[in-house]
Amino acid sequence: MSWLIHELRLILRSRLSLCALLLLLALAAAAVGIGLHEVARQHQAIERVGPLQEQDAAAVAARYADTGDPGSHAYYTFYGTWDAPSDAAFLALGLRDVAPFVLRVRALGLQSQLYEGETFNPELALSGRFDFAFVLIYLAPLFVIALLHDLVSGERQSGRLRLLLSIADGGSLWRRRVALRYALLFACLAVPVVAGMLLSGASMAAMGVVLAVVASYLAFWCGLSLLVAARNWPTVANATALMGGWVLLTLVLPTLANVALTRAIPVHQGVDLMLAQRQAVHGAWEIPREDTMRRFYDSHPEWRHSAPLPDGFHWKWYLAFHQLGDESVADEVSAYRAGLQARQEWTARLGWLLPGVSAQALLHRVADTDLRAQLDYQDRIAGFHREIRQFYYPYLFEDRPIGARDFADRPVYEASPGPSGSVGLHALLALGLCWGIGLWGVLCAGRLGLR
Repeated sequence: MSWLIHELRLILRSRLSLCALLLLLALAAAAVGIGLHEVARQHQAIERVGPLQEQDAAAVAARYADTGDPGSHAYYTFYGTWDAPSDAAFLALGLRDVAPFVLRVRALGLQSQLYEGETFNPELALSGRFDFAFVLIYLAPLFVIALLHDLVSGERQSGRLRLLLSIADGGSLWRRRVALRYALLFACLAVPVVAGMLLSGASMAAMGVVLAVVASYLAFWCGLSLLVAARNWPTVANATALMGGWVLLTLVLPTLANVALTRAIPVHQGVDLMLAQRQAVHGAWEIPREDTMRRFYDSHPEWRHSAPLPDGFHWKWYLAFHQLGDESVADEVSAYRAGLQARQEWTARLGWLLPGVSAQALLHRVADTDLRAQLDYQDRIAGFHREIRQFYYPYLFEDRPIGARDFADRPVYEASPGPSGSVGLHALLALGLCWGIGLWGVLCAGRLGLR
């Protein structure tokens, strides 16, 4: 253990190394703290939804208590839905930063309500969120480069290299030094993560996956640094090559891949679905009411026994063409979701070539903040919206008045708990490539400084 104490003293005596380790620890701790604060804020927002929802429903019930009009209740009553963050969501906020995690819906057309949350200012989301995923993917490699770029060249420039190689085996010496620096970098990232996951109550399985992602990603960059150092270039050349690799692997190639996926798999925005659905709804006012009801009964034959429409406005006609508006864009909705899922699948394939993409996708999956989580939330909203319509339809199509007791039996949204997302085996295997680069660099360590 004497070598460990000796090497640790050398690192602590180096101001650059010590400052780099402390800065990485501070950044990781700050990212975890900011993530925990954001998750707590979202929990507080969700907790406020329930009481506010009851107040709105009570106001509607009091206003239309004497009328017994089910259409007014259906039109004016909003129902809150929410997607509670998982215990590991603080690590990578993902789509929760731009997609709504609280959404109120009513018995009208769903698509026009589902994508209203997309009307945000894109400039506000351009900078992204400072979370642990950002620190790991984009900043941690810079600290690896800072600690390893002059591992051999620095000794050569100081004139100590030949002396070191004469008293110690070069391969074992460099491996020990790299292993110690790797362990210190891993500790700087892992300690805040473990503390945050213990505070949030995350599962041990999720913690294990996150630590495996951190270890694998650091192993890739340490291995890459050793491969560059094996070229025995000067310190400036090593730093330039590694920084070029960082720019290429974390910025340029992911951006080009994203542009290529966007052009190869074109997907319209959800706002386009909202506008198409609203156009169909607004156009229904110009269509004969009998034609609208005939189309509605064709797709909902269980309500064919409903009495003919009276003269003037009737709520069942109004809700019927809202339902038809949703059905008119059903194919576009399926194509939209299929396109998003296709992009996600190709992004997972890119993770085999770009370790940053793979690590980020894994963190988002464990945190349950990726596309799959967002689509699951939309599916839960659609299922709940179906329950709302089925609750009001008997009153509307059978001309039954709705009383206070009836309204009290209205559907209530029950959100399932948000466990950490499950990780597929293929995603974990992608991390094996990171370890492959790391082991390759370790094997090349025996040649360091021999030329």
